This record gives sequence, C-alpha cells and structure tokens, in this order.
Amino acid sequence: MSFIELRHLTFDYEAAERTVPALRDVSIGVAESEFLCVVGRSGCGKTTLLNIVAGFLQPTNGEVLIGGQPVTGRGFDRGVVFQDFAQLFPWRTAQRNVEFGLEMKGMATAERVKTARRFLALVNLETFAGAYPHELSGGMQQRVAIARALAYNPSVLLMDEPFAALDALTRDAMQRLLADVWRETRKTVIYVTHNVAEAVYLADRVIVMTPHPGRIKTEVPITLNRPRDPLSIDFLECQRELPKDRDGHWTYRIIDGRTCWYAGKRMLSKSLLHWRAEARPPEPAAKPTNTIPVKLGNEPDPDSCCWPPLDRAESF
Repeated sequence: MSFIELRHLTFDYEAAERTVPALRDVSIGVAESEFLCVVGRSGCGKTTLLNIVAGFLQPTNGEVLIGGQPVTGRGFDRGVVFQDFAQLFPWRTAQRNVEFGLEMKGMATAERVKTARRFLALVNLETFAGAYPHELSGGMQQRVAIARALAYNPSVLLMDEPFAALDALTRDAMQRLLADVWRETRKTVIYVTHNVAEAVYLADRVIVMTPHPGRIKTEVPITLNRPRDPLSIDFLECQRELPKDRDGHWTYRIIDGRTCWYAGKRMLSKSLLHWRAEARPPEPAAKPTNTIPVKLGNEPDPDSCCWPPLDRAESF
C-alpha cells in the first residue's frame, strides 16, 4: 500500500453563476520517501491538488490517505512551502520563523532554539539566524521557509513552485540544495512545478496532468542516478519523455541554450514552456518537405523551420 493515496479526487470551485471543475477522478499513490513532481499547464489543478493533500481544501469527491489515515484538515504530519516570499512572518527573525511550528507543538525553548539552528545550518543559513525577512534575498527567504517546514519533522513535504520567482542562477542553486536536503532527510515530497528540467532533476517520478479540468495524463519514472547532471545526454533524453502535445508528438533539442521543439518533422525554436502567440514568426515562403538535421550546438536557420499551427504550439 502507498504511503500517500489520492483516491478518485474530484474538485469543483463554486463561482457566482456556475461551477468550475478543477480536478476530475485523480488517483495517485506515493511511496514513503519518494520525491514526486506534478507538472502541467497553468490552471490544470496542480495547486488545488496540493491544497487538498495539505488539508486546506476538502475534495468534492474522493479521499486522501496518509499512512492509512484519512486527511480531514491541516496537521503536523505535513509541511508546506509556498511560492510567495511573503509566507515568512516579517516581525520574526529567520530563527524565530523556523521556531514557529515547534512553538505550536509546545516544544521547550532550549530544545526549540537548538532544533531551529540545526535546520538553518542544513540550508546554510546559520549565520543569518538573527536576520529579518526584509534583510534576506528571495532565495534565502525560501531556504528559511524550507527549514521551517522541516523543523517540526513532518512526514510529508508539500511544495508549490517554491523557486518559480527566483532568477535562473539562484533557482539552480536552490534545486541542488533541495536535492541534498532530501537525500539527508528522506522526506516524502510532492512538488508542483511548470519546469520540466526541474522535475527531471529532482523527482523519482513525474506526473503529467491534462489541461482544465485536471486529470492524470501520464506518469514517467525518472531512473537517472543521483546526483544528476542537467547537461548530460541521459538527462536530456529523459526530458524528452515529458513535453508532448495532445497527440504525443512533442520532443525537443537544446541548441545554443535555447529549446527547439519538434512536432513530428516540424520544428520551432522557443523557450521551454513559454510560447506566446504574438511571438510567432511569419510563415516561410516555401516549406521544406524533409527535416534538416540539427546538431547540438548549431543554431538552425529560422527560414528552414516549419512552424506548426498555434493550437499545437503548446508544451502540454
């Protein structure tokens, strides 16, 4: 039996004049100490799914079990890290923020201070224990949030795009830190992200959700050895298993730091997961009948690219 079981979850948001379906018949099992990533288009219900597991929302139908016990509300068995930097209490120092959950559990002051400092050290922030949130960078604030979520020893860590608002270099560093923290603590993690490379770097398994209403489209086990090298051929090949269109035809290559997407024999060059209709280049005058081979490190001639219709220019 799985440590976390999501059984036939359905969730509807009640709007003023209509019901908006967010999730439909979602069933997932998560093993103990597994790192599970959930990927999908904006609005597919990823955050709703996480909020149901956290106990912030009650499903319209279905149930969530953790360790065989039904989830009926919030609990100390789950720690949550949000995307927003404002999740920290601005009137508390970094250490006092980490102590918060321990206070709620009634831990004695001396033990609370010792535990908070240990987890700040785990995220390399022991020298900033006395700093307030406004004195910390965005990445440092997220590290404090991770330490706070881990300090009261939950069995499950729920993370909702915690690095999405960070710059690329900080995000890469945070991903490496989280992978190290997970290897040391072996918590069961459910991690929501839009970033395919991030999912492959962190996860044991990736769940891909369909657009609104959210259903499970597919799941991909990530069998790469840890620590993982994002520039390795095996890593790039693993990424290819995830981004696909509605017909299952999307693949891509990394060329000069850009992501070149392929649909069948048609190619377009665009940043991962950020297609914009207004950025679509004009149709070439003559479309080639055969795909021109592209080697890694060589930028293709845009005039040789065949551009798919807009309704196919999507990642999921």
